[in-house]
Amino acid sequence: MGDPAGIGPEIVAKALKDPKIFSVCRPIVIGRRRDLESATLSETVKDDSFEIIEPVDESFKVETGKESAETGLIAARSIEKSWELLKDGIIDAVATAPISKNALKLAGYNYPGHTEFYASLSSTKRFAMSFFAGNLRVVLLSTHLPLKSALNLVRCDRIAEIISFTDTELGNLLGRRPRIAVAGLNPHASEGGILGEEEIKEIFPAIKECKSKSINVFGPFSPDTIFLRCQKGEFDAVIALYHDQATIAVKSLSFGNAVNVTLGLPFIRTSVDHGTAFDIAGKGIADESSMRAAILLAAELIAGNSVKES
Repeated sequence: MGDPAGIGPEIVAKALKDPKIFSVCRPIVIGRRRDLESATLSETVKDDSFEIIEPVDESFKVETGKESAETGLIAARSIEKSWELLKDGIIDAVATAPISKNALKLAGYNYPGHTEFYASLSSTKRFAMSFFAGNLRVVLLSTHLPLKSALNLVRCDRIAEIISFTDTELGNLLGRRPRIAVAGLNPHASEGGILGEEEIKEIFPAIKECKSKSINVFGPFSPDTIFLRCQKGEFDAVIALYHDQATIAVKSLSFGNAVNVTLGLPFIRTSVDHGTAFDIAGKGIADESSMRAAILLAAELIAGNSVKES
């Protein structure tokens, strides 16, 4: 359920009112019953509708809308419990509600998010953040970094590696070699070097190298149009060169329907495409669309029916 002081419990409770979820999976909620019931306006949660596994006892205090060491610890223990259940084969996939990076830090956990936390638990060395929204699939070269730091990572070797990684990981999900587009870094992908040199010096050489390995990769393309082209089905995925290049496009085109998918983990992990929204927590107005989409996509990926063309 993510951070219990945020909208996580509310969007989980709302999502689980959709009968479609129960037709494709058997949901198990990891989090405290009291937080879930609080999010449903104190309604009693029926034991026969889904199982609840509580990672901590009732003594932990949560103030809705306020992050704290206690809420960070509840979120962290929930993540750790889910990993235990995955290892024991009790669950097949995880769909996560949003957590607070600051609350995790207050609780003594030095992870910027779910992705890095799960990678550490599973000893995964290579992983990547991606977003799925129908035909639009975006894989990120870098994630939560200051923009200056992210730009320093736009190098030929790293770009070639993420292209190859995407070809393998997305190919496993699609059951075929994907068509991959690479976004340019500069306006209009630099107009042949007029508006910047990264496309010529770093991005195009990486694409050329991957093409020599029979990877279906193309570009670099102007970043202001390539995401829409992918959404329309021209490509199976876009490589985005920094965090907001990806998320602005995804959230503008598909907010509420997009799902965060961690590639490279030894299990399926999906998540919502938004944060904890502490400012509206407890008000009953949070939109559960992305949470529902994350649960359904996790079930589809496990069932082998994922990413079918629309």
